[in-house]
Amino acid sequence: MMVMYPTNEPEQIERLGPYQLELAREAGPSEGRFPLVIISHGTGSTPLVYRILAQYLARNGFIVGIPEHPFNNRNDNSLEGTAQNLIYRPRHLNMATDWFFDSMLFKDNLIQNAVSLIGHSMGGYTVLAAAGGVPTSFPHETSDGKPQLIEVTPDYRVKCLVLLAPASVWFRAEDSLRTVNLPILMMDAEKDQYTPSLHARIILDGVLDPKKVQYKTVKNAGHFSFLSPFPKSMRTPAFLPSQDPPGFDREHFHRGLNADILDFLYAHTR
Repeated sequence: MMVMYPTNEPEQIERLGPYQLELAREAGPSEGRFPLVIISHGTGSTPLVYRILAQYLARNGFIVGIPEHPFNNRNDNSLEGTAQNLIYRPRHLNMATDWFFDSMLFKDNLIQNAVSLIGHSMGGYTVLAAAGGVPTSFPHETSDGKPQLIEVTPDYRVKCLVLLAPASVWFRAEDSLRTVNLPILMMDAEKDQYTPSLHARIILDGVLDPKKVQYKTVKNAGHFSFLSPFPKSMRTPAFLPSQDPPGFDREHFHRGLNADILDFLYAHTR
């Protein structure tokens, strides 16, 4: 799990995988109590592609954890498209939250019951399930070829959700999201070929109170536009996560995106 948090120690440029980031590696946390944010990455992805958002939130008073979902990440994606993955993913978020509140390093710096979940793509499914949604698998995801009701234990410490291009089709059954009654900031992308607007519609039609959902479609954005901008050396059509629709400025967009997420989290956890 990648962890970022407020600190008073000086930052320096460090390498995180193929990326460079200003941070104070293994520094002590600042004094005080802070809300916790857990970010769930997309299928076959990595925590590192949300590094800029995590850094921004940490610099503005949040403790942030981004677990790497076992067997559904860029290094091992063997559970993609299975009911087991639907079961395990929300458990990972609960376990990550438990770890922070049990950690000798962080437990005295956390505000109790002030947990936010952020999910992109398959991470959107994950945080909805962790917040009380009742998903159902598709026939192709089970060994017997039958849909399976996915049992998930809700985490009642969660106070709000941020959904970025969320994947939601596992909540297609009636009332599967009626138990989700939290403030939600939801953004999708106008030119998303992976999670088009029907996914947002499932959520708006499904949650108990759609008035609690702040929903915005980002003009000219693609599915991967919500990922932290990649170094120029990694921007190539062969690497789809680095690509945006023509004319879309990811770096400019992220300055506003990070600020919008921060304002939302401040409103509901501080």
